[in-house]
Amino acid sequence: MHDILYHQHHLDNYDHLEFPGVVPRTFIGAFLVSMLASPLVFAISFLQLPKIYALIGVRLALGGIVLYTLRFFRIQVRDKFGHQVEAFFVILTAIQFHLLFYCSRALPNILAMSVVNVAYGYWFRGNFYAALNSLIFATAVFRCDMVLLLCPLALELLLTKRISLRGAIKYCSGVALLSIGLSVLVDSMMWRKLLWPEFEIFWFNSVLNRSSEWGTHSLHWYFSSALPRSLLAAYPLVLFGVVLDRRLLLYVFPVFSFILLYSKLPHKELRFIISSVPMLNLSAAVAANRIYNNRKKTTWKFLNLVMLGSFLISLGSTFVFFLASYNNYPSGHALKALHQTGQLADMDEKLVHIDTFSAMSGISRFCENDYPWRYSKEEGISLNEFRDRNFTYLISEHSAIDGFKCLYFVNGFSRARLQLGFPPIILVKVPKVYIHGNTKLKDAMQLKWPGCS
Repeated sequence: MHDILYHQHHLDNYDHLEFPGVVPRTFIGAFLVSMLASPLVFAISFLQLPKIYALIGVRLALGGIVLYTLRFFRIQVRDKFGHQVEAFFVILTAIQFHLLFYCSRALPNILAMSVVNVAYGYWFRGNFYAALNSLIFATAVFRCDMVLLLCPLALELLLTKRISLRGAIKYCSGVALLSIGLSVLVDSMMWRKLLWPEFEIFWFNSVLNRSSEWGTHSLHWYFSSALPRSLLAAYPLVLFGVVLDRRLLLYVFPVFSFILLYSKLPHKELRFIISSVPMLNLSAAVAANRIYNNRKKTTWKFLNLVMLGSFLISLGSTFVFFLASYNNYPSGHALKALHQTGQLADMDEKLVHIDTFSAMSGISRFCENDYPWRYSKEEGISLNEFRDRNFTYLISEHSAIDGFKCLYFVNGFSRARLQLGFPPIILVKVPKVYIHGNTKLKDAMQLKWPGCS
């Protein structure tokens, strides 16, 4: 999005060819978000404000897209289950951290989730082919793993005779071909080779099974860790909702199947299944509504008190998650501190090397400044090699590097610790990112740095 907004048609200045990542991703979502954010970014550039405000602009645009599609789903929830279920759906979503946290993160999973929300809405409306077409688009363009949701839903609709096989072929084939064609057209141009990104990712993950190189979790991890953290109070209510309202079984079963099928992939992350959360929240909202409506009855009164207590615990947990997240991107703070102090050095050019950890923990191209600052994300440089390179500064996860002096460090979130008293939870922070200066450059060394001791 940075390159689209600032380099526009000058593809040689884009950095995805130099740093392509493990697998290629589509540019279609980035084009859409950039188009929506462009008026604000133009105003920021016109007023000569720092580029970091443009990052806020694009994240607002992306968050707006996701929240708008979530609103579309919420309206269908109201029409099908009533205003009170809608209210509990909103409450449960608002007191959860991860869904709203991910809404503005520039990830293919989030772009896919926005389309999945639309699919949920069409499904509730009874526009079954539109729901399938939405999932086909999400699968072909943004995340090939959405096929794990598409197939159970399509099978359920076929078995319940809500669609026919002939109708599915007739109404969905064209959208599938158009989605693939759009991705191939746009992404082949941007990547400068014939490419359908999601097919290459499918081959990498499913055929070559190489995703496990980036870590593995147990088969039950989504159910024992990811979903409890993301759903919080809604987690125990999901199954209760299905028991209380039989209509929910048809909606929850394909989503449950999606999570179960995804569990077979060794590499697991919460963002992979984040699109299941809105539907699971609906089931929990139905249960919460039934408990609330029966709160004057003896047994239900106790359940209502437990439920309200769990809501407060969820809200408290979300606040803790927020504080942890705020301190979980230390390299962005490190680069800001470097810009503020390092700009005082009297030299023509300041070359900053950003290591892999720092590039993944808070630094984006929106954080970069213009000349005399230059940046390198070159990978594969050993610690011993840095002394022979001409970098002015290093932003690194290592506290000591030969030929460089540690000038500054930034703390990041490490763990949460329980204690007696107030507050009951303490967030433990430790040094995570270090700024180093080249000892050969006296102008940089003479500045008043806080130091690392």
